[in-house]
Amino acid sequence: MVIEPVVELAQVDEHMVLADVRYYLDGRSGRAAYERGHLPGAVFVDMDHDLAAHGGPADGRHPLPAAAAFAERMAELGIGDDDTIIAYDDAGGVMAARLVWMLRALGHDAALLDGGLTAYTGKLETTVPERPRATFTAGDWPAGRLADIDDAGSGSFVVIDARQPERFRGESEPIDPRPGHIPGARSVPCRENVDAAGRWLAADRLRERFEAAGVTGDTEVVSYCGSGVTACHNLLALERAGFAPGRLYPGSWSQYSATDRPAAVGS
Repeated sequence: MVIEPVVELAQVDEHMVLADVRYYLDGRSGRAAYERGHLPGAVFVDMDHDLAAHGGPADGRHPLPAAAAFAERMAELGIGDDDTIIAYDDAGGVMAARLVWMLRALGHDAALLDGGLTAYTGKLETTVPERPRATFTAGDWPAGRLADIDDAGSGSFVVIDARQPERFRGESEPIDPRPGHIPGARSVPCRENVDAAGRWLAADRLRERFEAAGVTGDTEVVSYCGSGVTACHNLLALERAGFAPGRLYPGSWSQYSATDRPAAVGS
C-alpha cells in the first residue's frame, strides 16, 4: 500500500502506528511533552537519537544516520516492515516530516497527520505503550533522494530553502555559523505549507507556491533548511502538490555555513 504523504485523523485505523515526533529548538524536551500527554497508543520518536547521526560540526546539526542504524532504532521501537506509520507533532508537521520522509524514502508506508496533535480532541494518554521488537528492513538510502553540498551549490537543481524568510534573507541567524542562504536558492518557508490552524493547504495551493519558486514538472528539486529536518516538510509538500519527489540536502545550512563557500543575503 502506498499512502498519500498527509492523512486526516479519520483515515487512521487501529492497525496503523502513531508516532509522536515533537522537537523544540528552544531547548524544551519533546519527550517530556510526550510524557505529559500524547495520542493514544503513540510511540515517541526522538529526533536526536532516532533520526540523526552524531557527526562533527562539519556534518551539520542533524546528519542523516546510516540506513542500518535507522532500521535498528525503528525495530527497537516496535516499528516493522508491515506497519504504516502516522507521525505528528505540535508544529504543523515540520518536525515529524523528518520521520515520514525517511520512511517513505526507504519504501515504507508513512504519512503526516493533518493538524498534528490538535487534530485529536479526545483525552490524551500518558501511558507509554510497550511494543515488542519488530523486523525493519532498511536497504540503503536511495541516491536519487539525496543531495550533497556540491549538488546544492551547483546550479543544476532548483534549490528551495524551508527556513523562515528572515533567516533566508540573513536578517537573523540564531543557530548556525553565518547568516544568509545558498546562492541561487529560493525561499519556500515550510511553515506556510499549512494554515494558521496547522492544517495543510490544498494541493493546488501548494503547487502555486512551488511554481512561484521555479519548480516545474521537469525540474529536479533540492530542499534544505537549517539541519535537514524541516526541509522534509517541503519534500512532502512537493509530493502532495503532484510533483516528483525531490532530494534532501541533509547537511543543509548548518553544514554549508560552516564552510568558506559563498553565501547570499537578501531576497
